[in-house]
Amino acid sequence: MVAPAVRPPCSRNSARPAPPGIVVGMHEPQLSADAYRQLVEQSPVLTWRSDLTKACDYFNERWLAWTGRTLAQELGNGWADGVHADDFDRCVGIHFTAFDARQPFEMEYRLRRADGEYRWIWDRGVPFEDDQGRFAGFIGSCIDVHDAVEGRAAKARVMDLEMNRLTGLLPICAACHKIRDDVGYWQSVEQYVTRHSDAQFTHGYCPICDDIAVADLDAMPAVPDGRTLQRT
Repeated sequence: MVAPAVRPPCSRNSARPAPPGIVVGMHEPQLSADAYRQLVEQSPVLTWRSDLTKACDYFNERWLAWTGRTLAQELGNGWADGVHADDFDRCVGIHFTAFDARQPFEMEYRLRRADGEYRWIWDRGVPFEDDQGRFAGFIGSCIDVHDAVEGRAAKARVMDLEMNRLTGLLPICAACHKIRDDVGYWQSVEQYVTRHSDAQFTHGYCPICDDIAVADLDAMPAVPDGRTLQRT
């Protein structure tokens, strides 16, 4: 006797077979164990988990590939070997403080990549519970944000340089609004001076405007009593 053909499971409200790894029950479709594993291991984020002792007991495949280290090397506090020395105390302090308070945390720190370069990563950790609803540790995910952090730093350096150049009292011509630089040249004032600095201005005449003002005064007609206007 030939066994009847078995129809593949279908998603609810659909005549098409459910995607591989999807188990369809009486209610909502559920991921199979293999599908969950693929989701966690191959998700494009670096994932970690710590237990009740604050020691890490899991890292996903993406983490291990990015750091170039084995799971055995990373377990416990081994992962901290890759944290940049300048960020180590802050990184561990934030993690442990949040763990004790059982509160989520977010931070940026430099972690050594497989090629030896220290890269800025953004790390977010949240507490998780076991099947009985009891606190069981923390789960976290990280993404490489090195380019964004370096971009912010470069922009800040440029802004600091501009601010250092523009702070203080600047001699500016009240007539033509030219500004005298450090070597004595009178140049036009850019609009960004007032938008991007705390500089304050003194007002006076540059040599060119001073000559123009004198010429204008000399060219003025005499007053009715026969006198001419004199520059004060």
